[in-house]
Amino acid sequence: MASTTRDNGNGGVEFVYEEDGRVTAKDIETGVASFGDDRAEALRMLADALDAYHGKGEPVDDDELAAELGLSEDEIGSEGRPPWDE
Repeated sequence: MASTTRDNGNGGVEFVYEEDGRVTAKDIETGVASFGDDRAEALRMLADALDAYHGKGEPVDDDELAAELGLSEDEIGSEGRPPWDE
């Protein structure tokens, strides 16, 4: 069974210690959550997730993402768009 701790009852971060050893960090105010192998990694991942949530992430370029995923032109989909854009 997972266990939970909170850093601050008026906001902050809630940590859930999963049975598989991972730690989930959840921002209490927004409900955004992420996980890692330990508290420090969970917090780093949560910070990235919160940046994306608040619109501070970098825009994703479809061509760069397709190249990063190793997709060929045949796998990209109709009209040169990756299948995740359809």
